[in-house]
Amino acid sequence: MNASAGSLPAPRGAPLARDRRGRWRELWVSAHPTARRVIIAGGVITLFFLVLAIAAPLIAPYGQAQFKGIPQLQPPSAAHPFGTTNLSYDVASRVVFGSRLAFEVVVLSTVVAMFAGVPLGLIAGYSGRKIDRVLVTVMDAMYAFPALLLAIVVAFALRRWVGQGVPAAALSISVVYVPQYFRVVRNHTLSVREETFVEAARALGAGPATTMRRYVFPNVIQSVPVIFTLNAADAILTLAALGFLGYGVRVPAAEWGYDISKAISDAGNGFWWTSLFPGLAILGLTTGLTLLGEGINDLVNPVLRRRGRRRRPGEIIPARGVPAVGPGEAIR
Repeated sequence: MNASAGSLPAPRGAPLARDRRGRWRELWVSAHPTARRVIIAGGVITLFFLVLAIAAPLIAPYGQAQFKGIPQLQPPSAAHPFGTTNLSYDVASRVVFGSRLAFEVVVLSTVVAMFAGVPLGLIAGYSGRKIDRVLVTVMDAMYAFPALLLAIVVAFALRRWVGQGVPAAALSISVVYVPQYFRVVRNHTLSVREETFVEAARALGAGPATTMRRYVFPNVIQSVPVIFTLNAADAILTLAALGFLGYGVRVPAAEWGYDISKAISDAGNGFWWTSLFPGLAILGLTTGLTLLGEGINDLVNPVLRRRGRRRRPGEIIPARGVPAVGPGEAIR
């Protein structure tokens, strides 16, 4: 008698939700101290910019587009800590409000790319055959296209239907990162679908959708946080490039890349502050997200963990190519 898909027992080896939470705790505790410090440093920097984004109306001394009553090209002072621009904007206020815009666009774009790329990667890796070939061909073509040029083309096309705003900027950036999620998830799915517990689920009568959802997806999802944070860091640069070239969010919204483009002539005339502080903001948030992503990668990547992890009592550190065996475990 075949068991129904809704009442299938979990085959041995299939991780449960509490097992995944315990695994993350174990990864954190057993991680190399350097990896933990990298994650903490990246988290603190990212959290700092997140606080700026959330509390922007309370922190910024002026509005993001306020110019009345603000002197033009005034150097940093008590009234204007980061100085003012040639359009009579307060640089500090633009930097603070720019962090809010950056998080809105980056989070939306990476989430859209994740929700598009992960299911497609699962379907292609598990189904194989014609569906896999078609999706791989499409994604490889998108991946081979220069990222910034692809974002510009999509942003230009979206102007007619969506307009020049946060949704258009986010969608144009998300197209760049869909192939990355697809490729990573598909490659992991190709290996996981041959595992014993997946074969056991199919033998118990689980359909393709149930097998992918309950037994394949939990084993490939651990790589997604790494891609998410690293893509978010790269999306900051892509957003700044779009704003610099005039394809970003509609002005006068505070956007770091746009502010730098308007400050090019100022730097040559000695007004260094109009481009310095937006540039430092881009550098700071990108660095924080990159550190966070690299630190998480050190946690979940078994090769990196084996190189730098601490030895546990009773554990034998194997030679390269030999699986590690902990206390009380047997080689299978």
